[in-house]
Amino acid sequence: MMSPVATFKFILVLLVATLGLEVLARVTRLPPAAALIIGGIALAFTPGLPAFSLDPDFILVLFLPPLLIHGAYSTAWTAFVRGLPSILALAIGAVAFTTLVVGLATHWLVPSLPWAACFALGAVVSPPDAVAAKALLTRVRLPMRLAVLLEGESLLNDAAGLVLYRFAVAATLSGTFSATEAGLAFGGLAFGGIAVGVGIGLVWVQLLRLLKDVHLTIAATFVLPWAAYVGGEAAHVSGVIATVVAGLILGWHQHTVFTAGVRLRTTATWHVMIYLLEAFVFVLIGLSFRGVAERLGSAHEEVLFLVGPVAGIVAAVVLSRFAWVFGVYGFKHITGRLLRTTWAPLSPAAATTLAWSGMRGVVTLAIAIALPDAVPGRDLILASAFAVILVTNLLQGTTLGPLIRLLSLQADPDSDAAHLSRAQAHSHIVRVQLKEAEKLKHDNDGKILYSWMLKYAPHPFALDNEFSDISFDCANNHSMDRRDLLGVIAVGRAEALRLHRSGRIRDEILQEIEYEFDLQELSAEAAHK
Repeated sequence: MMSPVATFKFILVLLVATLGLEVLARVTRLPPAAALIIGGIALAFTPGLPAFSLDPDFILVLFLPPLLIHGAYSTAWTAFVRGLPSILALAIGAVAFTTLVVGLATHWLVPSLPWAACFALGAVVSPPDAVAAKALLTRVRLPMRLAVLLEGESLLNDAAGLVLYRFAVAATLSGTFSATEAGLAFGGLAFGGIAVGVGIGLVWVQLLRLLKDVHLTIAATFVLPWAAYVGGEAAHVSGVIATVVAGLILGWHQHTVFTAGVRLRTTATWHVMIYLLEAFVFVLIGLSFRGVAERLGSAHEEVLFLVGPVAGIVAAVVLSRFAWVFGVYGFKHITGRLLRTTWAPLSPAAATTLAWSGMRGVVTLAIAIALPDAVPGRDLILASAFAVILVTNLLQGTTLGPLIRLLSLQADPDSDAAHLSRAQAHSHIVRVQLKEAEKLKHDNDGKILYSWMLKYAPHPFALDNEFSDISFDCANNHSMDRRDLLGVIAVGRAEALRLHRSGRIRDEILQEIEYEFDLQELSAEAAHK
C-alpha cells in the first residue's frame, strides 16, 4: 500500500509519461489511445515502479462525470435532437443486442457457465467508451450525421450498459431474473435521471448568472458534473443520464450565460483538464494489465483454457455491432422504400465506419474489476473485458483512419437546402451589424467609419448594392466609441443566436461565429483601456 506522498510522486511519473507518450504517438502517427495503453502496459512491468490497483467505484466517479458533461456541453444540440431515434437505437438497442449475442456465444463456448454470468459478461463488454469516441472524433473528419451518432451514442450507452450489468450480476448471485422488472427499473432510472439532470442543470444555470467573478464561474462549471452524477446516484436514478442532461442544458444556455472572457477562459481550462483525464484513463487501462496478468498467471492451464473462449467473445463483440448497424439501417432502408419516406439511410461506407467505431474503455474495465468474487467465471469475464479493450483500441482505433480514407468517406457539404453555409451566415450577420452601425455618427462630417468592421470580418465576402452608397473610410485611424462597438458586436451575436435557434445555421457554425465574436469583444475592450 503506497503512502500519500508515494502516490503523489507516482501520479507525477504518470503525468510525465503521458506527455512523452503523446509526443511518441504524434511522431509515430499512432492513435493516442493506442500509444497510451501500450505505454501503460510497459509501465506496469517496469522494475522499481510500485504495483497499482484500481478502485472501480472511485475510477467511475472521478473520470466519468467530467468526460460525459464535456461531451454533452459541446454536442451539436439540434443535430442531437434530430438524430435521437438513431442515437437511442445505438445507445440502447446495440448495447442490449451485444449483451444478448455475447451471452449466447459465451454459453456456447463455456457451457458450464450459468446463463446469468454469461449475460453479465455481455453487459460488461457491451457499451462503447465515451473517452475513446471523443478521442476518435478529434483525429478524424467524419460527416456531421455520423459524428453526431457516435458522440450521442457514447453519452447514453454507459447508462444502458451499467443497468444491464447490475441486473445480470444480481441474477447471477440470486438465481432469479425478471425481464419485466428489469424493463420497468430501466425506465425508472432513465426518466429519474432526466428529471434530476434537468433540475440540477437549471439550478446551475441560474447560479452561473449570479456569479460575476470569472474564477468562481469556472470553478462552478467544474463542480456541476459531480453534482449531477452524485445527485443522480443519491436519488437512486441514473447518474450518467443526469450528468448528460445537465451538460446539454448548460451547453444550450451558455451562449447567454457566459461573457466572452468567461467562455474563452472556461473553454481553455476545460480542454486542458479533459486532455489530462482522457490520457490518464488510457494509461490506467494499461497499468491495470499487471493485476489481470497476476491474477490469471498463477495457473498456466487455466490461461490456456481461456484463450479460445476469450477470442470467441472478442469476435462476438465486434461482429454483433456490425450485425446490429447493418440490420437496423437495412430495415430502415427497406421500410423507407416501401413507405416512400424521405429518410436518407446511411451509405454502406458510413455504416461500415460506424460499425468499426465500437472501442471499449474505462466503463468496461471498471465494472469488470468491480465484479464480486462470488460471480462464477470471474476470471473469464476479467480476461475477456481486457482483451476486448485491447483489441478494439489497438486494432480498430489504429485502423479507423485508413479505413475512412479507403472508403472515401467524405465530410458533409458546407451547406444544404435547410441551412446557411458559413459564408452565407457571415455575410448575413455582418449586414445586420452594418445596419446597426449605420445609425451611428462619429465624425464632424457625419461619415460612418467602417474600418473596424472590415478588420474584424472573419471572411472576405462580396456585398451587393444594398450598401453601395455607404462610404468606407479604411484609411481613417479613428475607432468607434467602445460602447457603440460592443453594441454592434452584441447585435451580431444576437443575430447568430437567432439564426441558430430558428434552425438556419448548424451548431458548429454558431460555435465558430461565437468564438470570433468573443475574440472581437475582448480585443475591443483591450483597445479602449
